[in-house]
Amino acid sequence: MIELLAALSASAAVGVGRIALPLLLIGLLQGDNLWSRVPILSHIHPQVVVGILTSWSLFELFASKKLLGQRILQIIHLLLSPLVGAIVGAFVAQTANLDGWMIVLVGTIGGLLALVLQLVQTGWFFRLRGLPLWLVFIQDGLCVVLVLLAFDAPRQGGLIAMILLWLAIRSSGEWYRWYRKQRHSARYHPD
Repeated sequence: MIELLAALSASAAVGVGRIALPLLLIGLLQGDNLWSRVPILSHIHPQVVVGILTSWSLFELFASKKLLGQRILQIIHLLLSPLVGAIVGAFVAQTANLDGWMIVLVGTIGGLLALVLQLVQTGWFFRLRGLPLWLVFIQDGLCVVLVLLAFDAPRQGGLIAMILLWLAIRSSGEWYRWYRKQRHSARYHPD
C-alpha cells in the first residue's frame, strides 16, 4: 500500500504541470545510479538524459510564466503526462520490488492520475484564459514537494495526491455546471 501512495505522489507531480522536473529530481535522488532503473530512460546515456531533462525543465519554468508558453506547454503536457506519469509510477513500484504485473498496474494508475490532473489543469487554463502567475509558482513548488515526499514520506505524498484527485473531480463538476449555464444563456439570449 505504501508503494502505491509513493507512486501516486510521484505521478501527481507529473500531473500538476511539470514533466521533466520530476524525472530530473528522481534521477538526481538516485545518486550514482541516476536513471539506471527508470523505464525507458535507462536505455539512454545518463549525460544525454541530464542534458535533455535540464533543458526541458528550464524551458518549462520560463515558458510557464507567459501566456503563449503556457499554451504550448498545455498541449505538450496533455500528450506526454500519461506516459511520464506511467514511467514514474512504474519506477516507484520497481524500486519497491513489486511483481511484474503490479509494476504495470501501478504504472497505469500513475499515468491515469497524471492525465486526469493535467486535464483539469487544461480546463482551468482555458476557462481562466491563462493561469495566474501565483498559481504557476505553486505548481512548481508542489511538483518538487510531491517528488520528495514520494521517497521520504509516501503516506503524506499519497494523501496530497488523493486530495488533488478529489479537487480534480470537484472541478469537473463545477466546469459541467458552468458549461451548461453558458450554453443555456447562449440558447435563450443569442446576440
